[in-house]
Amino acid sequence: MSVKRRSEHCVTLYNPSKAYNGYTIIWLEMAKDAWLIDMEGYIVHRWRMPGTPALHGRLLPNGNLISSILVKTKRELGLTGQFSGLGGLLLEVDWEGNPIWEHKAPYQEHDFYRMDNGNTLYISWDPEGHVPPDIAAKIKGGMPGTEHKGVMWGDVVREVNPAGEEVWKWLAYEHLDPEIDALCPLSERSLYPCINSVFSMPNGDILLSMRHTDTVAIIDKATGDVKWRWGPGEIAHQHDASLLDNGNILIFDNGCQRRGYGPTYSRVVEVNPATGKIEWEYKSDPPSDFYTSIMGGCERLPNGNTLITESMKGRVFEVTPEGEMVWEYVIPFYAWFEDPGYYYGEWLNALFRAHRYGADYAGLQGRNLDPGRFDWLNRLYGPDAFRKEVIQ
Repeated sequence: MSVKRRSEHCVTLYNPSKAYNGYTIIWLEMAKDAWLIDMEGYIVHRWRMPGTPALHGRLLPNGNLISSILVKTKRELGLTGQFSGLGGLLLEVDWEGNPIWEHKAPYQEHDFYRMDNGNTLYISWDPEGHVPPDIAAKIKGGMPGTEHKGVMWGDVVREVNPAGEEVWKWLAYEHLDPEIDALCPLSERSLYPCINSVFSMPNGDILLSMRHTDTVAIIDKATGDVKWRWGPGEIAHQHDASLLDNGNILIFDNGCQRRGYGPTYSRVVEVNPATGKIEWEYKSDPPSDFYTSIMGGCERLPNGNTLITESMKGRVFEVTPEGEMVWEYVIPFYAWFEDPGYYYGEWLNALFRAHRYGADYAGLQGRNLDPGRFDWLNRLYGPDAFRKEVIQ
């Protein structure tokens, strides 16, 4: 990406006739505010959170916002290295930001999912998930000697009901195969397998993205068994696996430590789980123009377009099935980003994942979405501050 492109901010491209028009939640990494913007980049709503949001938030059909909140940093928990994506508190707030529901989970990390029955799935790494030494010794891959104080931590997926009671859990080491589900040779052996997204499928099964094994897997909810896995040799350190209406699975392929020699790049792929074949992909031309080594997101929109988050460049964009870009937004505000093991202090406009909601979405009905309420903020960060013609 050229120096000129890196200097652009707010909405840089918008084709109203081809884009899925609506509102997008922008959640700046390590900042306390969540923002809702319209297609032209005007701020139309802001949630003032009671703490630092961790990674991202989703707008629920009732208009509430569910997110995770950073409670203690890795340093405060005595952890370093590849323990990332930490939250610690699951929080649901109303439209005005008032807390409605919360669940304390000290080691909660990366992702969560509000299920149709009102329960909440989330990922954590905590002492209960520690991999027993005899099993850890059998797990292939990873850099020797990089366990955390001699211990390999393991991911746990938990489900809690609205009362905060745990009704289901899945310990990764109990169900993964230490030979098949091998760690990337360049990953630490401190965390296994580094789950970074969780998705509840209509039949009750659980779809997971496991970054350090380059694997997306489907877990049988009843037995805990891995009933489908895919990825090694095809994707690298991926994020954000979701099930599409056509039965395929959409994945953000980061491309970090991709096998083979060539330019580093990210892409989005749609894979058919029945055949293991990639049926659709998006990557830039040249491929190296689109890349984020960590984080990243993708979601299929109702009109068939795909919303993509290029996290470390603070960039969110929308492409058609043919790969045409029809909307692009670059976050114009920055926060201090510090994550030992990845970054040691830098002003960034990074975000984990963005979400788009159509104007007819239930959670937006009856809401005041007049950008005039945030006139002074839009003067600083809205499209008028950057003065360019972007609507095609």
